[in-house]
Amino acid sequence: MSEKRGICFAIINSLQIIRSRWHVPVQGFTTVLALVAWFLGHAHKGRQFASNVHSSFAPLLMLLLLVQVVLGVYLKMHLEKGIHGKIRRYVVPAHGVVGKIMPVVAWVQMLFGGIAALGFCRGDHLGQCLAHFIMGSAFIAYGIVLTILLLVGQAWLAATGRSQEFYDSVVIAAWGCVNTFTEHRWGGPWVHNDLQHTSMGIIWWCAGLVGIWLSRNRMGRPKRNVIPAIVILLTGYAMSAHPQSLPLSTMVHTIFGYTLMGAGVTRLIEISFVLRDKNTLVVDGSDANSFQYLPPFLLYASGFLFMGATEEQMQLLSDGGVTHVTYILILYSFAFLLFLFVNMLLHLYATNVEQPSIKLDPEALHANGGMNGRANGHVRSHASRQIRDAEEFELEGLISDDESADARKSPQTPRVPDTARQTS
Repeated sequence: MSEKRGICFAIINSLQIIRSRWHVPVQGFTTVLALVAWFLGHAHKGRQFASNVHSSFAPLLMLLLLVQVVLGVYLKMHLEKGIHGKIRRYVVPAHGVVGKIMPVVAWVQMLFGGIAALGFCRGDHLGQCLAHFIMGSAFIAYGIVLTILLLVGQAWLAATGRSQEFYDSVVIAAWGCVNTFTEHRWGGPWVHNDLQHTSMGIIWWCAGLVGIWLSRNRMGRPKRNVIPAIVILLTGYAMSAHPQSLPLSTMVHTIFGYTLMGAGVTRLIEISFVLRDKNTLVVDGSDANSFQYLPPFLLYASGFLFMGATEEQMQLLSDGGVTHVTYILILYSFAFLLFLFVNMLLHLYATNVEQPSIKLDPEALHANGGMNGRANGHVRSHASRQIRDAEEFELEGLISDDESADARKSPQTPRVPDTARQTS
């Protein structure tokens, strides 16, 4: 049931952004579905679970849903006079923020549901579970962000005046600082895994600082770099050689490392050889190069592989006689389905929302990290067409006003036929 609500929340968010007439019906259907699931989860007399995070997190999810519905009903009433005009200015952004939070919260609740159903992540396994599910979700989130920027986010990125690697490097540096001081239980003995995780944290913040520095050229303009891709590549190499207690777990971690290394290599090739340090091939993302889909998808797959490689999951599969080939193919199937779903949502958005235009800046267009010739032609033609239409509209209004004024001042004379002129 959590999976169905998560899918519906993502669709509702897209419909809300494009202001579709289906937004309210889908929101109503999802609310009814959530209420039914809530009562069924508390009223059934079947399998009972011990106190778990899934049941503890459910009230927060229902509270957010209730707030979203109340704000939506208030906006639907179109109360804009008096005090309601001032209230509405805060309700509109609040409604949008809650709507965008819902898919993320639903994803967390789905993970909690699977953990609670299998009874995992208790006692000494909690820390290892947190590391796998948080890091795996982060890889998937990174893949989703790359997909958004590839298909619909280039105009926003150009408006920020920063390269994509600047934001990637900031997150990498911050995450590395956290991992440097949290991967080891201070006061206890150092083990091999602690040393590897801490060293990965160190290289993350060191490389992140380099990526931030290289994200601008000498003139202060945004510039692409491959530092985040190298960090992903090195992280995949480290994880592929991570020591494990079970042969199945070793194979799954190895494939996870290879997949992450593939994401780093393809990202490096994309920036250096496909884009040639440009931001994009097409401004509106309508015709992306087929190779550009590889890095995001491999990040999706890496996230699912890492989330599915906890100690308890590996022990359960090993006892059940499931081979690593079967399990890896299943996890890749989940990655394909999520990749398809994200692309469908972005297609829904792109085909119903006019993409924002990019301001023309001759220096920025020719700078390293700007658009290539095809993108420049698209922007110039779109902007020139808008200017030409505006000028024709203004001239048409001036001409019509002048003609009407002349017609009122001077009496109209009958038109003399050409034949009469010739005879005279």
